Amino acid sequence: MRKAAVAVAAVLVLTGCAAPAPEHDDTLHGTIAVFAAASLTDTFQTIAAAFSAQHPGVTVTINAGGSSGLAAQIVAGAPADVFAAASVATMKVVTDAALTATEPTVFATNTLEIAVPVDNPGHVSGLADFADPALAIALCAPEVPCGAAARSVLDTAGIVASVDTLEPDVRAVLTKVELGEVDAGLVYRTDVLAAGNRVRGIEFAEAATVVTAYPIARLSASTNPDAAAAFVAFVHSAAARAILEEAGFGAP
Repeated sequence: MRKAAVAVAAVLVLTGCAAPAPEHDDTLHGTIAVFAAASLTDTFQTIAAAFSAQHPGVTVTINAGGSSGLAAQIVAGAPADVFAAASVATMKVVTDAALTATEPTVFATNTLEIAVPVDNPGHVSGLADFADPALAIALCAPEVPCGAAARSVLDTAGIVASVDTLEPDVRAVLTKVELGEVDAGLVYRTDVLAAGNRVRGIEFAEAATVVTAYPIARLSASTNPDAAAAFVAFVHSAAARAILEEAGFGAP
């Protein structure tokens, strides 16, 4: 009995002295729409499933895409309850329009990685190869967070990339690499992990100089604010943190 009490006490200390969340909460109902950055696509589907298991009365729909496009949709009045962006700057577009009900909070971080087809036909070995005009290179468009991050990391390395295609979001770049339509692309390390054996990832030192922060906020136009608030809280929970870490996201 004493050992059990000590174990419980240890868990409470590790969780900030908060009691563990209930396995099921039947007090919340309805649907919430979560607008999430493209790089969160798979991870937020998993988080949404875990949230719905804890709150069986709530259905979560994930609308994933380029953060800048999602922000524009929210500002234009698209119905959404929660916004999870791939950059603080993109989230600021929504906060500046006074459309967040809560102060955005960062829940994860990410860094870039080179993605090449499995057989690496262009023999890409590092970021310097992005300047080779003989290679087909894909980057995210500069207005989306992965494009802004790519531009920053290339500037830091002093490399002028010979870009063949600018894509609307990071998953579009990844798809180009998977299909062998380009020799290399800059994506997030989490996208390389999500692709599994469909691409090869190449790490580079300059990636550490540009860390992408992911903020999340409940939106003021939410038609289900209680469920939206619960989802945001869940994203910050230990359960969601484990899912994010498994996908390769860093701590905030």
